Amino acid sequence: MPVESACRPSNSARGTGIGLRLRCLGLAACVVAATVHAQPPTEPDPFAALDHGLRPSVIAAGQAPPRWSLAERMRHYHVPGVAIALVKNGEVVRAAGYGVREAGTQDKVDGDTLFSVGSISKVATATTTLRLVAQGRLDLDRDVGDYLRRWKLPAAAADAPPPRVSLRMLMSHTSGLGVHGFADYQPHEALPTLVQVLDGQAPAKGEAVRFKHAPGAVVDYSGGGVTVEQLALEDVSGQSLQALAQAQVFAPLGMRRSTFESPLSAARGNIAKAHDLDGDRVALPRGWESFGEGGASGLWTSANDLGRLVGALIKSYQGRGDFLPQPLATAMMTEVSPSVFGLGPRLGGSGQSRYFFHMGANESYLALMEGYPETGDGYVVLTNASNGGVLIDEIRNALADAIMPGARPPVRAVAPRLPPSPDFVGAYRLDPQTPMDLRRATADNFDYPGFRVNVAGDTVELLMAGREQPVRLQSLGPARYVYAGLYTIVFDFRRDAWGKVRGLTVAIPETDSVTYYLRE
Repeated sequence: MPVESACRPSNSARGTGIGLRLRCLGLAACVVAATVHAQPPTEPDPFAALDHGLRPSVIAAGQAPPRWSLAERMRHYHVPGVAIALVKNGEVVRAAGYGVREAGTQDKVDGDTLFSVGSISKVATATTTLRLVAQGRLDLDRDVGDYLRRWKLPAAAADAPPPRVSLRMLMSHTSGLGVHGFADYQPHEALPTLVQVLDGQAPAKGEAVRFKHAPGAVVDYSGGGVTVEQLALEDVSGQSLQALAQAQVFAPLGMRRSTFESPLSAARGNIAKAHDLDGDRVALPRGWESFGEGGASGLWTSANDLGRLVGALIKSYQGRGDFLPQPLATAMMTEVSPSVFGLGPRLGGSGQSRYFFHMGANESYLALMEGYPETGDGYVVLTNASNGGVLIDEIRNALADAIMPGARPPVRAVAPRLPPSPDFVGAYRLDPQTPMDLRRATADNFDYPGFRVNVAGDTVELLMAGREQPVRLQSLGPARYVYAGLYTIVFDFRRDAWGKVRGLTVAIPETDSVTYYLRE
């Protein structure tokens, strides 16, 4: 059974309709007399999908959707605890916990349990930045070097001045700066300062944050860039990110449990402990890791709190709240070319199915936030084990099917009528002439200069540098194949009018992204 926490309305939610107050305060008995009259149809409960609606993004050939339950998939993936919040019309209407905070105990997860949420921190940091922009304290397009005091952007080449970089670039991962992500710190390890992180100096574990590309030219996901954003926030304000976020985001939205504190204090209580791929406890004796770069990956929050952030961004976009000015919220939800990111979140879909989202992945915690700005719906999923990512994909599909039918339809693979053509086999290399405005998400989520294709029986396999095992594709047709991860990626072998395989396109349909690979 899920453990639900009280839906404490944020300041912006107080005084809203009686339906929300009855749900949140449990006063249903007060309206018994009114039920004598005909009642409007009850809306389906999206949480019911967690009992029978989990599924993969790609359904194998000849199979029906499996309709798994959350409980059985938690056991399958060795994930001890999950917390989920549901947002409707920009308000958290339900938050619940499943499983336990720590394996081997009866300490149940609820909607207020604290989880590390990894890179979802970037959205909270971006929101803090936009609040300061709205107050006139920062400019999205000013050279960020004007704001930095403790550290300066490095030169891209010897005897050259540092390139001009804006906050808009840092927030949309188009700054050209490197360092994708950062390692966690165990309880016995010292934490670096922000400057040590940026310079790659001990006790920091990563490399120095330096330019890999010209600013604005490509999308290349950069936790390093967001760390520069954090430094700019702190240097301009004279406050820590925690103090800024508390004043600008957490307190205004009633996010009472959220913090960038590192190491997280055990005194906060109700904390989900860290677990590995087998569901065993790690980061002992404390039970959770710490993070040296809060803005990129250091946020601790609950399902209730993170749902409030999703709702506030939706209402600001719709012009129904004053948390962010509507033009800034719209800019946040608009792609910065050639990126698929807006100012913080990833973006995808179109029309009523348009969504913003972000995944979070630290070593022992995986998380998702997602919102549909046109409809006002959204959800949050938090987990406390290293296998949480694949579980989140299945939960995401179940919730999307219940809330926004058709927004994330399953892709149904087909059984090949004949074995894959033997001339698919060979080496393929990236066509450098593919415009970055077309590559978009593929430039970041399928960032391979080349790979080899093999055929094994009825299966097409990709062999790529950095991956120990081949990637096995499922068939969508004689020359079309699919693979599902963070995005569903479609591969099309391109055969010309002379009957020769000339290349291969790699596409992410939900982001209108495509890259061309030439046959060598």
